Amino acid sequence: MFRNLVRVGLPSFKKLIAGFAFLCLSKSAFGQTTIPLTDLAPFKTEGKSWSIVGDVTADLAKANILNSVKGSGVLINLPAKKNTAADLYTNFEHGDLDLELDYMMAKESNSGIYLQGRYEIQLEDSWGVKTPTAGNNGGIYERWDEKRANGQKGYEGYPPRQNASKAPGLWQHLKISFQAPRFDASGRKTENAKILLVQLNGVNIHENVVLSGPTRGALGSDEKATGPLRFQGDHGAVAFRNIKVTNFDKPRPELVNLQYTIYKGKFDKEPDLTKLPPEAKGASAILTSTVNRIPNEYLIQYTGKLKVAEPGEYKFNLTSPGGIGILKLNTKEVTKVVGESGTGAITLSAGEIPFEILYSKYVNYIKPILGLTISGPGFREFLISDATNIKVPVDPVLVNATSNMLLRSFIDLPDNTRLTHAISVGSPEQLHYTYDYDRGTLVQAWRGTFMDATPMWQDRGDGSSKPMGMILQLSKPALTLANLSTPQATWATDTLGSHYRPKGYTLDQNDLPTFQYQIYGATVADAIRLANNGQGLQRVLTVENSPKTLYARLAEGKKIEALPKGMYLVDDKAYYLQLDDAGGGKPQIREVKDGQELIIPVRNKLSYSIIF
Repeated sequence: MFRNLVRVGLPSFKKLIAGFAFLCLSKSAFGQTTIPLTDLAPFKTEGKSWSIVGDVTADLAKANILNSVKGSGVLINLPAKKNTAADLYTNFEHGDLDLELDYMMAKESNSGIYLQGRYEIQLEDSWGVKTPTAGNNGGIYERWDEKRANGQKGYEGYPPRQNASKAPGLWQHLKISFQAPRFDASGRKTENAKILLVQLNGVNIHENVVLSGPTRGALGSDEKATGPLRFQGDHGAVAFRNIKVTNFDKPRPELVNLQYTIYKGKFDKEPDLTKLPPEAKGASAILTSTVNRIPNEYLIQYTGKLKVAEPGEYKFNLTSPGGIGILKLNTKEVTKVVGESGTGAITLSAGEIPFEILYSKYVNYIKPILGLTISGPGFREFLISDATNIKVPVDPVLVNATSNMLLRSFIDLPDNTRLTHAISVGSPEQLHYTYDYDRGTLVQAWRGTFMDATPMWQDRGDGSSKPMGMILQLSKPALTLANLSTPQATWATDTLGSHYRPKGYTLDQNDLPTFQYQIYGATVADAIRLANNGQGLQRVLTVENSPKTLYARLAEGKKIEALPKGMYLVDDKAYYLQLDDAGGGKPQIREVKDGQELIIPVRNKLSYSIIF
């Protein structure tokens, strides 16, 4: 866990959950702001293509078209006429910031977000692109110089590591962590702007990218300490919602007057140090475990002051493997670590706060490490301790699906459920899925790189692997098929009474599996294949001896919307579901505790596609 501390200066996006109501500010604001999309008051625009609506949808068959309904909460751009379209600027300016939002692209549409009005993150309908460029969705757009030779005018563009884009008409989630350029008192630039992190649909697509200057189409060729957020409006139809900004313009805390004392012995709990003779003591410029020369079984006590500029809540992550670590501020225990690392939070006033850390090391085979990160009001999480003795991450074990392949492993789901009999199926088309063989369920699908198998082999290994691309969670661990007394009956959460029996799988000529099992006396063949040139997955369920009350649960989510011709939008526009062959059954959207479900009676055959 301590390896996370290597990412010095990267944001903790969990901070974006809590914040203040947005105010139309002319300067950077302290803390997080959520832009209220009730009207266009937070923005400046000269065009008429922007408006506030209640909801929006796209048509997979029509280019550059978004349909909307009246209401609030969604910012939409419809540049039907070139002379009415214009970019949108926020009334406030920003320096260092984290930006988090949802956006939706129309088919073949193009837009962008300019940090400080000068550095563009490209937004585009890049659905299905195998090898993305800087001009595709999530790319850092190129710089431009007319003085350069033809073919070389564009330069320093950065494509995303992989294409994590969704289909038109689906909400995509974007997180950006930006560090503004630095200037001295005379206005001379001393440090370039930097993209610390861009995360698209849960995938890290950029990290620590230095920007030597504004990208093409910038607000100006100059660079400044602050500038407005700019939403490109003259290229295509696009919508935004849930726009959150966290500004980082406050000074970091500092450790001052840091003193250490070393005690020899094995301490598995906090001792009374007044009764112990010290082995060594002195002053240190930084918090580190290297002041000690005893190989094992010792305790280091650090005391000093934490200089705090801003009042508010401060969060700490203390790492002290091989023993015990305790952090105290104002003599109050903030966190206590036994084993690896732990977190704690405390509200502090501005000033110099009495500071103490105890680090007891007594596990012989573990390397001495003492690390501390801090996050708080107006500054990013940072490593305040020594970084030289941090453990180096192991070399990853990555599995690329250069051909159709199956990987058996444990799979951990977001709700902390571990699938112990999971089979992940990869394809060279960069579209993959995981099948829960304990329940006959398609649990997740993803685009991009196949699997990170490092957890299977690191140290002793824990048997698990992780998808590496843009993950679409499809189902909780539950049976796909259930025998319901009525269409309103509760879906079973386990296999009790179902007589579920897995019967293996067969591979076709392309090495793709068809899973087989028995349930409720029926025999089921479950074939999952790529659909529509890689636009999604098609699932075909073939059932023999089906009971009359057998149902399939096709989808679950917060909200399921029926569209024409057997199409559905699932889980608040997370993906499309196309009912290809209902087999005579009539689908039904029903209300459940956590949202809605799409179920259908099953006779002999059922076919549907998941498009995302």
